[in-house]
Amino acid sequence: MFRPGSDSVTPVVHRRRGPYRRTVTPRTLLTVGTAVLALVVGTTTADLVTDRAGDGRANAAEIVPSGPSPEITNAKLRRVDGVELDSESITLRRGERTVAVASMRYGAATVELLDRLFGTPSRTTTAEGEGGRCFPAGTTYTWGGAIRVAALAQPSDLGNSLEVRILRDEVRSRTGGIVELSGPDDVQVGDDVAARIADSKPSDRDSLGSGDAPAWQVLLAEGWPSDEPGSGTNGVSALTDGTTVTVIGSPMPVNATNGC
Repeated sequence: MFRPGSDSVTPVVHRRRGPYRRTVTPRTLLTVGTAVLALVVGTTTADLVTDRAGDGRANAAEIVPSGPSPEITNAKLRRVDGVELDSESITLRRGERTVAVASMRYGAATVELLDRLFGTPSRTTTAEGEGGRCFPAGTTYTWGGAIRVAALAQPSDLGNSLEVRILRDEVRSRTGGIVELSGPDDVQVGDDVAARIADSKPSDRDSLGSGDAPAWQVLLAEGWPSDEPGSGTNGVSALTDGTTVTVIGSPMPVNATNGC
């Protein structure tokens, strides 16, 4: 299992469904560098990987099935306008209605579903440790520079076969429609979550910046329980530049102290 990275992408402002206030000025890149993050959380992430062979193109047929796939027709997929990253699953929505829920325990089936929704992704293949210390072997799929899914070659000790990062607040579907990307409670990249950071328990947040360059990791929803000492609290988390969300990811442990 790997830990949070430092990707940040300027969001596109659009309609909002959640209670959090969006910043409309362009964001700066996270001032917390890879070395600082590695020092604080003891690892790196798929967000730090470069494709040594150039951007590849992946088809769902290349993925060996690893579990059940949600029964959803292409007609239903065309109506999807929102994707929510939960602590242990990915939920596809049409307005407030749930169209499908894909478990992160079934990597191949979930990547295949996202492939049908978003089209052919770019692909990066890595061996264990190739993308940085603690980075697992697997294949990383990225759709529109907005949603990044690392399909692990072997499931983690927690049982998940995927690591997911949301890097923008929206992405185009295969058919050209706009699909909003969010975490729990409609938190999106570009939101100001100062109140959420202030209200969260100390165990559910971690300061990754300095006094003149604040940055945070804040837990949005708990999941993936682990009895391993020093594993922190697993679940879906947000990384911030100041108090502005730059990345939403799961699993992403808060306050982990045991290295990998």
